[in-house]
Amino acid sequence: MLDGLTLDQMRVLIAVAETGSFRAAAKRLGRVQSAISHAIGNLETELGICLFDRSGHRPTLTVEGQTLLADARAVLLKTDALRARARGMEQGVELELRIVVDTLFPLPEIGAALLAMRNAFPTVSVNLSVLPLGGPVSALDQKKCDLAITVGEEFRNPHIEAEAVGTTAMIAVVATTNPLAQAIRGDTLLPKTALAEHLQIVIEDPTPLSDGTDIGVLSPGTWRVGSLDVKHSLILSGLGWGRMPFWRISQDLEDGRLIRVPAASFGKDGETLLHCYLLHRTDQTMGPAARLLRWEILARTQSNL
Repeated sequence: MLDGLTLDQMRVLIAVAETGSFRAAAKRLGRVQSAISHAIGNLETELGICLFDRSGHRPTLTVEGQTLLADARAVLLKTDALRARARGMEQGVELELRIVVDTLFPLPEIGAALLAMRNAFPTVSVNLSVLPLGGPVSALDQKKCDLAITVGEEFRNPHIEAEAVGTTAMIAVVATTNPLAQAIRGDTLLPKTALAEHLQIVIEDPTPLSDGTDIGVLSPGTWRVGSLDVKHSLILSGLGWGRMPFWRISQDLEDGRLIRVPAASFGKDGETLLHCYLLHRTDQTMGPAARLLRWEILARTQSNL
């Protein structure tokens, strides 16, 4: 029967194993040596095995002891996490933070902010989704997330507050193997008519928020895809042209796999600067983890404003 096992016994086991002696373990734990010996003896009785070989100058873990030491550490880690989560609940810390980020927003910025948040609130789990176009606003409006980031000015909601968090450059590009690449001559801007006969790859809105509106679509012939990764792959393959965030294709441009499409409709060199916004509902109070994440994102993106 193992019902008599205690967390204290496991802590003693770990202390003896790490310090190398009952005496050193007693000093670490602030107890007398006899209490440590007694705890290990009781634990061995409960488990029915010998944890330490006491024949030498110092107690040495047996093979069985080495195996169970790892289990004891895992149990204590889980126990400490349970206690921390309970303390967080008492203090109002969220159990989970749900975030939806626009597919155009630089993900490294989110990763750095989330790392800082996790260091401060290690018990808060995160559910992170990446959605295009109206996805972030729709998710927040339907209370499917706690924070969202959107890119561009197209989607607004009276129940949602938006805070500027920098900009991202959108660049029209095409693979050098695509026929459109042959029509590009230096800095000469291409009119909309020059693009009409070439296939454009665009991302489809997973929500009805942009119904009846084509954002950034110039070619009558389009292929619609569900993610930025798919769009990137199809453009690289030479199937068509499209707009991509600079952070996602900078290496492709540098290596010559993609070239800019100087579409007059998108500005100089086919580049448009889009503003990014951090969103949260006005009728919901942010918890401690959400507030910290908001602060981290704002602090890291201020230089881009």
